[in-house]
Amino acid sequence: MNTDFTHHQSAHCENGVASNLLRHNGLNISEPMVFGIGSGLFFIYLPFIKVNHAPAISYRPMPGLIFNRLAKRLGLKIKRQKFASESGAAAALDENLRNNIPTGLQVGVYNLTYFPDEYRFHFNAHNLVVYGKTETDYLISDPVMQNVTTLTHAELNKVRFAKGAFAPRGQMYYPIQIPAHVDLKSAIIKGIKATCNVMLAPVFIVGVKGIKYVAGQIKKWPKKYGTKKANHYLAQMVRMQEEIGTGGGGFRFIYAAFLQEASVILNNEKLKELSAEMTVIGDLWRDFAVEASRIYKNRSTQNDAYNKVSDQLLHIAELEGAFFKKLKNAIS
Repeated sequence: MNTDFTHHQSAHCENGVASNLLRHNGLNISEPMVFGIGSGLFFIYLPFIKVNHAPAISYRPMPGLIFNRLAKRLGLKIKRQKFASESGAAAALDENLRNNIPTGLQVGVYNLTYFPDEYRFHFNAHNLVVYGKTETDYLISDPVMQNVTTLTHAELNKVRFAKGAFAPRGQMYYPIQIPAHVDLKSAIIKGIKATCNVMLAPVFIVGVKGIKYVAGQIKKWPKKYGTKKANHYLAQMVRMQEEIGTGGGGFRFIYAAFLQEASVILNNEKLKELSAEMTVIGDLWRDFAVEASRIYKNRSTQNDAYNKVSDQLLHIAELEGAFFKKLKNAIS
């Protein structure tokens, strides 16, 4: 069983799977457009929930939301299924493959054997496409990989039923209805408005306010928890930002590309200007990650290093607050 499926590499797994599945089904939509219409730009800090013994922090919405929002705003229908058993999940996937239906899966990262060891940790919200099967392997299009790859039948079953937070429970999904015409303009505007609303939300752990709150907490961590624990918290923040879903700078670059495309579709030059502004903000997120990594790797030459990275993050939050207000006005 082998479907004629075209693999495109992407920066983020859920965007890439959505874009690749829709392209296969005749709707040519880029990764940035998926991300922007699906309101993928997000921030939340949950100090009362611990992940890997550090406060939970996310730069993306819940798994599946980007594709679901995109589908709703474009009038698409996506079928999603979860399973109680590995055998039921495998049978349903195999039936799709027999019917030449490339299928998106949510999986755990830890047992993805084609990932380098340093990227294999317990994270259950990764996405990939299965487009075929041989007697021994499933054929995999993982959008964060340069080329297609494979997993054995046992390996795929294992990652589909990974345990822990966001356990995928064999989840699979695929488009079942795509209209002949989609209203990109309306969908873009809805996506931008939703992103602005969440990033400007009046909640201290969400969006711009959430970024400011974390900036303030970073200054307190060394004294409150000691250097070892503070370094672990900072390392966890950078890992969530740069390795899980490309969160900080990476998401800003994708969003900048979305605004660039949207400026043409909406004939709105202001969006083009804001695209350039968001690229600058993305660079600042990357600078923050570099300085933070120097601290927890004990390579920083800065005096008062924690206060300085805190100030970097606060500056980013202030720029983003101003940015999203301008963006909201640009599409009003």
